[in-house]
Amino acid sequence: MMFKNKKVIIFDLDGTLIDSVPDLAVAVNYMLETLGREKFSEDTIRQWVGNGAKILVDRALSASSEIDDSIDPIFRQKALDIFLNFYEKNLSIYTVAYPNVITTLKSLKKEGYTLTIVTNKPYKFVEPILKGLGIYELFEFYLGGDSLKEKKPQPEPLLYVCDKLDVSIYDCLMVGDSKNDILSANACGMDSIGVTYGYNYGEDISIYNPNEVIDNFADIISLLK
Repeated sequence: MMFKNKKVIIFDLDGTLIDSVPDLAVAVNYMLETLGREKFSEDTIRQWVGNGAKILVDRALSASSEIDDSIDPIFRQKALDIFLNFYEKNLSIYTVAYPNVITTLKSLKKEGYTLTIVTNKPYKFVEPILKGLGIYELFEFYLGGDSLKEKKPQPEPLLYVCDKLDVSIYDCLMVGDSKNDILSANACGMDSIGVTYGYNYGEDISIYNPNEVIDNFADIISLLK
């Protein structure tokens, strides 16, 4: 379908605009090694990314995408602190933008769209990464997973964007790689685009019913014309 009369485009970050798994994997394995735990391959850790730092760490401690609730909460918090402290100092060593992301964002900005980010990544990590990639100035503002009481897949972050920019859900378009992005959009009746790359736990993004599915980030431009 064609998306007409859109004013605001809301992007997920990890798995949609950037591939941050290489840096996240290094931080996860540093945490595990510090705690005397088994380390994992980058490909394995890639399957655990997408729901925020706390769940990523819990999955790593559980050695599975299914979290072991029997792990001591104090130990889990210690692990999270180790991970966050290391990751904060190593945010953009290996992280890169996906193909066509930067040129497409610049084109959309030039055409007059307001660009925002709604991510489940902790708020304090977003700005350094965007600045490291040279795209910080393209965005009106961004929300992290800890910016509001609720995060994706709840609708509240998207509704907050609407309120802050004084636009309706029909003026906005959500673009993301995971079910959390699409479910958040569906929950408030916002149009969405799912990208087929990124971190969606091996699931086909189309099963969550985005309005469109694309393989190439640059296709967003043609869908808006």
